[in-house]
Amino acid sequence: MTPHTDAQPTAAQHPATRSAATALPGRPCSIAAALQVLGEKWALLAVRELFYGNHRFDRIARNTGAPRDRLTARLRALEEAGVVERRAYSERPPRYEYHLTEAGRDLAPLTQALLAWGDRWLSPEPPVVLHHHPHHPKATDDPGHPDRPDHPDHPLDAAWTCRTCGIEVRSPDLTLEVRSPDWDRHGPTTAG
Repeated sequence: MTPHTDAQPTAAQHPATRSAATALPGRPCSIAAALQVLGEKWALLAVRELFYGNHRFDRIARNTGAPRDRLTARLRALEEAGVVERRAYSERPPRYEYHLTEAGRDLAPLTQALLAWGDRWLSPEPPVVLHHHPHHPKATDDPGHPDRPDHPDHPLDAAWTCRTCGIEVRSPDLTLEVRSPDWDRHGPTTAG
């Protein structure tokens, strides 16, 4: 996962964002645009495997259960969208590994949210547990401080936190600002 920077990338900097939010039918929405790239099961499962460190096609195919032709198409689409990149690891015969780009690594919160939701609502016992390994360059000798170098790893219990105020975000605390012309939160404001 990449560290957060205050500068947010633009659509021009990331091919995966190519102004698709306004090119689809229905409400202009970045969720709809993201689903155009990621909304198929095999695409997200391939991204999951890349996060797990499986970069070769055979491992991705085995671990996702995807039909090879469908997985090939999904990986190609993810590459075209700028989510993954191919890197050669053999010239004879030509062989490639798949790696997440910056846009792909930014999917970490999405995959973690899907994992947490599935664990809570669909799995009697979580089949996978993410562990957090705190590593901080500013180490301290305070035994209870998380910046201490020997702070133990622990299962991840992530929260959605506002970067501006540092408070955990809850759905009732959110309001929607619609910026698309001729739309409000209920739908289109013009007939047609």
